[in-house]
Parts: sequence; structure tokens; C-alpha cells
Amino acid sequence: MKQQTNLARLLSYAGKHKILTYLSWIFSAASALIALMPFWYIWRILKEVLEVAPDFENAVHITHYGWMAMLYAVLSMLVYIAGLMCSHLSAFRIATNVRITLIHHISTLPLGKIDQFGTGKLRRIISETSGSAETYLAHQLPDKAKAFATIVGLLALLLVFDWRLGLLSLIPVVLGFATMTRMTGKGMQQKMTEYQNALSDMSGEAVEYVRGIPVVKTFGQTVFSFKKFKATIDNYEKWAVAYTKELRLPMMLYTLAINSVFVFLIAAGICFTGNGVEEKFLLNLLFYIILTPVISLTLGKMMRQSENEMIVGDALQRIDTVLSMEPLAESRRRKQPKDFSVELKDVTFSYDGNTNALQNVSLKIGAGETVAFVGPSGGGKTTLASLVARFFDTQGGSVTVGGADVKDIGNKELMDTVSFVFQNSRLIKASILDNVRMGRKDATREEAMQALKAAQCMDIIEKFPERENTVIGREGVYLSGGEQQRIAIARAMLKNAPVIILDEATAFADPDNEAKVQAAFTELAKGRTVIMIAHRLSTVAGADNIFVLKDGMLAESGKFETLLKAGGLFGKMWQDYQESVQWKVAKEA
Repeated sequence: MKQQTNLARLLSYAGKHKILTYLSWIFSAASALIALMPFWYIWRILKEVLEVAPDFENAVHITHYGWMAMLYAVLSMLVYIAGLMCSHLSAFRIATNVRITLIHHISTLPLGKIDQFGTGKLRRIISETSGSAETYLAHQLPDKAKAFATIVGLLALLLVFDWRLGLLSLIPVVLGFATMTRMTGKGMQQKMTEYQNALSDMSGEAVEYVRGIPVVKTFGQTVFSFKKFKATIDNYEKWAVAYTKELRLPMMLYTLAINSVFVFLIAAGICFTGNGVEEKFLLNLLFYIILTPVISLTLGKMMRQSENEMIVGDALQRIDTVLSMEPLAESRRRKQPKDFSVELKDVTFSYDGNTNALQNVSLKIGAGETVAFVGPSGGGKTTLASLVARFFDTQGGSVTVGGADVKDIGNKELMDTVSFVFQNSRLIKASILDNVRMGRKDATREEAMQALKAAQCMDIIEKFPERENTVIGREGVYLSGGEQQRIAIARAMLKNAPVIILDEATAFADPDNEAKVQAAFTELAKGRTVIMIAHRLSTVAGADNIFVLKDGMLAESGKFETLLKAGGLFGKMWQDYQESVQWKVAKEA
């Protein structure tokens, strides 16, 4: 199967606007040819001046030629503007369709894969990468058509008046083009990919760094504490300096070549006028001196266009990395959960295909039970809960909700069945009410307000003049981690999913907020199956069952008192937790 060119792929997103792209090329090429007409009239002005010299009062057509030159210059500009209008309308449509396609595809991907890919990289691909394609279509393609038309017109003008001077004028063009080819070849494509990779890595790490600024400030750290971010900056600096040095000589030769046309023309003038100056030759020489700067300008545009084509090629490759990610498979054997129990049988999972994050884990959670996943960091607690919500698919074993494998439950139905409250709940820049309504878009105002009340959010609402209509993220409107968590709980309540997963949900809450969050949890858990992931062991004392995970395996399970009496891993964790709670800062005597 023949592979589509980058341009063909972009135009496939144009729809009915594709004709506008073609029209932009026609208008741009036409404007380039019209732009050469003023040079023709300049030649006629020079011709008339030389013919009547020294009786310059007989040069009666100069004013007419001057006005005609200006008329064609203005006409060229207007035609070019028409071409840009066409190209922009088409480019905006294509960029919009690319973004819509990307966002639609991302919405079908497992949430775990999106998180692994990185929000910074996704943001850059959706906005900046598709934006570079827009710039290419709106500006570079019309300019490319204009450049080719200019070259054709210039070749005609250069060879028509004096073929000898024309050929001499082309020598710097050939030298410049050869140097440009060396700079924009396959090696340059590889360098451009490395450049975009460096930018992408730096952008992704910058997003993570900004999110971690509170931690950096709290502990008096600097950017150097974020080693990955610092490494991406160093990598970009190393690449940029090395690449600049590599292009230093070719760029010098290119600049020298395209600006050396006057040397050849002056040399020709000396050689061809050894037996005296002919009026016609002098006229043509003056005309070529005026015309040839257009050559260097056109070559410069072509070089930039070659670079932009590489950027677009790299942009499409990055878009493909997202579009090639496999969406959640929809099973044809649709099954309905019989109840809201959860069971995992011999579950094995690996993030990288080498090291297992989970190994042969089996457990049962009855409908309406509240259970807790605890254990040392990296034990697999969040991974296990993520598999229940189908953020990932298992490599071995099965995960069932109400007796139905999560792979056989429709994606939308599964999302309606399982609700996830993250430890770092994210709210969008919208009103408090709209943030809660994200749980169920068709909810009434009264239902959303009831969820806010049940989630202990009324004190948050009452401190703002606009109450529930207050826009979060607006200047002067800030919420603490615990307050954001309570609004996220209200959202989960409004969604009314029968299975709730709480991932370290009190991690960012102060003591006052923690009490309110716990009260909200109590309300949220009524009549639902709840899976809690917790480091604060005091929060799991009332759980119906506690599953202790270590190194990706189920170490032990049972009720709180049973695990304490057993004196196993949970008993040791509880003892360490109690000691940390009782720890106090000693005062100096």
C-alpha cells in the first residue's frame, strides 16, 4: 500500500475546505508572477533614460511606467492576501479536525495509558504540534507555491534579456542550493526529530515541576531538586549548542553563495566591456543588479520551507504515536453485572512487560462491603484498584464486577458503575456547581446542591459571595487540597456509582478538613461497595476487610482486630504508625 505524503494526510482532514488550499496555491503563484511585472517596468524606465540621455526631458513615459509598476505591486499584494485568506480558512479547519480526532481518540484510551504517556506531552501534541501543522498550511505552503512561481518567472527574465548574465547569475543559485541540500537532507530530519524530542521532554517535565512547586517551596529546594527536569534542560542545551556548531560552516557558505551574485555580475561587466560599453549591455547589467536580490530572498524562503516541512513531518509522527495507541477493546459479549461485588482471580500485571507489578493476586469483595488496600509503597495497591476501574487490562487472570468480566462490560457502563476519587483530585476552571455536575451532566441544580451538602461542602460555598457559582481558578479564588477533595467527593456522590474507589483521598487534607472528608466518605459509602487505598491506618479500622499487599502479592487479609492479633506485616505497620503519631518535637531545655 502506497504511503500517504504528509500533505495528503493533512488534506484528508480538510473536508470541503480542501479546495481553498488549492486556491491559495493558485493565488500565491499568481501573485509571485504579478510581482515580477514591476521589474519589467523598471527595465523600461532604465531603457528610456539611457535612450534620451542627456536630453532627459524627452523621457515622457517614466511617470506612466512608475504608476504601472506600483499598480502591479499593489495587485500582487492583494492577490497574495486572497491566497492567505483561503489558506487560513482551510488550515484552521484542518487543525481543528486534527485536534478533534486526537481528543476523541484519547477519550477511548485507558486512563492508565494516558497517565503513563504524560499530560505534558499530550498537551503539547494537541496544541503545539497540531498548531505547527496549521502554520505550515496557512503560511508555508502558499509561500512555497509563491517561491516556485518566482523561480520560474526569474529564470524567464534572467535568460530573456541577456542569457550570458542570466547563466552567471545562476551560479550562486546552484552553489547555494547545493549547500542548502546538505543542511536539509536526511541528517537534518534526524536532527529535527531530536530537537522536537528535547522540547517535548522539557515541556513534559516542566508541567510536572510546576505541579510540584508547593513541595519545592515547602522544603526550600530549587529546580535542581527535580533531577529529571534539570536533565531535560541540560539535554536541550547540549543538543542546541552542538547543532549550532555543526551548521556554522554550511550556513556561512550558504550565506556567502547567495549573496555573491554581484561579484559574478561585476566580473562579467569588466570582461564584456573591454572594448567599450554598449548601451544595451549596460541596460541589462543595471537590470540584473536590481533583479538578482530577489534570488537570495527566494532561496532563503525555500530553505525555511524545507525546515518547516521537517517540523510538520515530525508533528505527524507525534500525532501518530497517540493515534496508534490501542483504545479499550469493546467486547461483543456484553454482560451486565448481577450485583456490585468485585472479584480478582490470579491477576498478574506488568507496566513494562518485564517486571510484574502484581503477581497472582486473588481476592473477593462482597457487594456493599467497605474494604481497604494497605501495604508498603510500591506494593501494588493503586495498580490493583486501577484494574478494577479498567485503567489497564490484566496480562493474566481476570477482574469481575457482579460476576461479569470488566472486559465484557461496556466502557460507558463500567464508568457509570465504578467511580474513582484520586488522592490529587483535579478541578477544572469552572464554577463549583459545574465541577460537581461533571459527575452527571443531566443533574438538576437541586441534585448537585444536595451532593455538595452531603459532601460537607457548604462551608466552602458560604465563604464566597457567588456561592456555588464561584469559578475555581479565577483570580483570588483558591481552594485547599482538602476542600478540592470534598468537591470531588460531591461529584462522585452525584454520579451515584455503586462501586467507589478512594485512592489516598485524605492525603492532602489538614486535620479539620480530614474530619469533614471522613464524614463525607461515610455518607458516600452508604449502600455502595467501597475500596479504600490508605497510608493512614487509622482510617481503615472500620473496614469490613483489609487486604495487605507487598511486592505485588497479597501478603495477608482479614478484619482489623484479626490482623493485629496475627502479628504479621499489618501488625508491624500499625505499630510503626502508632509510634509516628505519638512522635513530638522535643523542646530545648
